[in-house]
Amino acid sequence: MSRVISVNPTSGVERELGDVETTPAEVVASAQRAALAAREFASRPLAWRAGLLRAMADNLEEDDQRLVDVAMDETALTRGRLDGELRRTAFQLRFFADVVLDGAFLGVSIDHAGDSPMGPLPDLRRMRVPLGPVAVFGSSNFPFAFSVPGGDTASALAAGCPVLIKAHPAHPATSRAAFDALARAARVFDAPAGLLTLVFGFEAGVALVEAPDVCAVGFTGSVPAGRALWQRANARATPIPFFGELGSANPLVVTAAAAKERGVEIGEGVAGSMTLGVGQFCTKPGLLFVPADECGDALVTALVAALERVEPMTMLSAGIAEHFAQGAAAIAGVDGSSRLVGDASSKGTEVAAQLFEVAASHFANESSTVLREECFGPLAVVVRYHGREELSDALSLVEPALTFSVLSADGDGDAGWLLEVAQAKAGRVIVNGYPTGVGVSWSMQHGGPWPATTAPAATSVGAGSIERWLRPVTYQNVPEALLPEALRDENPLHLPQRVDGVARGSVGGLG
Repeated sequence: MSRVISVNPTSGVERELGDVETTPAEVVASAQRAALAAREFASRPLAWRAGLLRAMADNLEEDDQRLVDVAMDETALTRGRLDGELRRTAFQLRFFADVVLDGAFLGVSIDHAGDSPMGPLPDLRRMRVPLGPVAVFGSSNFPFAFSVPGGDTASALAAGCPVLIKAHPAHPATSRAAFDALARAARVFDAPAGLLTLVFGFEAGVALVEAPDVCAVGFTGSVPAGRALWQRANARATPIPFFGELGSANPLVVTAAAAKERGVEIGEGVAGSMTLGVGQFCTKPGLLFVPADECGDALVTALVAALERVEPMTMLSAGIAEHFAQGAAAIAGVDGSSRLVGDASSKGTEVAAQLFEVAASHFANESSTVLREECFGPLAVVVRYHGREELSDALSLVEPALTFSVLSADGDGDAGWLLEVAQAKAGRVIVNGYPTGVGVSWSMQHGGPWPATTAPAATSVGAGSIERWLRPVTYQNVPEALLPEALRDENPLHLPQRVDGVARGSVGGLG
């Protein structure tokens, strides 16, 4: 069996962990245990489920310094960044505890038997139920918030689904330490065996998607890996939902009025956003549309100056740094592109910020497709446009994205039509702000049309993300005593219910 290796991206030093890569047979067995745990877990009281999530958050905070130390050694991210991410992750678990207690995620609806214009209707009662075991693939760039204890794990547990988690090879020691904190809470709460599983290795990841007892997959990662696993999920004898967050260039449009009003300020702001976390955010603005006039020139000059002040940065892994260098080289080779910041050299995992510029007239060239794709890291492409028509033509070629930002001015005549373009292209539309950073809330949408994600109707952040792990069931003419408590007329759980078309019930009655 292959030992799991942890690598420090700054020094390149490797160390062998106590874990070994999980075999496909072990994955299948773990999925079977998760399936056995699923029914018991789903039947536990919602208040118990919420308590478990809060206990997991408490354990992460109790272990915070050790977790951050381990993550720093594996990711080269700063202590401040990781401290904040761990706090966010604990908050996210507690947030989903609130979502559970709110009860609205069950979507309870009751229609009593009666007459209708199309004749007599039977007693019909509908609610959402858990899908069953969920496989989670964490991301490299957020070792806490989008990894083992992250949003997919939190929302799946909140939905009542056991979770099998694939540790990311870029931070296996962090994955193990975070998993142990979650598992400790599960033991204290006497959770059913098989509720949580951690697996290691490439083969284990493939086996997770193909395991017969796995009912859905949550994935955050690269386009090639996501598409390969998505295809496997759909090629199964019984296809399963695959919720993949893939790649996104995240266009940011500066109107002529905004460039004239505050071009230098915007240039400096974009520099901070595109280099935040070494540019390793899925929401990094990668395509910058700037007017080809004097005000746009001032904006680009400020952006270049700000980027030239940024010291070289260490990326998460050697593989990610290599892909970044390849992406920069491909963009440099596009006809009409010019490099404004950075150079072609690289030093291991250490990279410098890169900025390219191209005229909007070149953006439509056949060789320019690479400009429209995500280059993961501190790199952006400035597209200079003349007027609304040229901008509109260029934006029509932009691939759908997670975010679309519009920087405008008061009374801006371009803002309205740009927002129409934005909502058709992305899951989150930002006005006069920068897209990096995804808030955990009831109203957040973190998703987008293909190829940004595999399921544009879904979100991987916020309260709505719990809906991915649920399916609706209608109970027809079922005696009251046999109904789930959530569907009974007396509403013993004090849940929100829609009864004969009228919204009723006590929201948060379990808290």
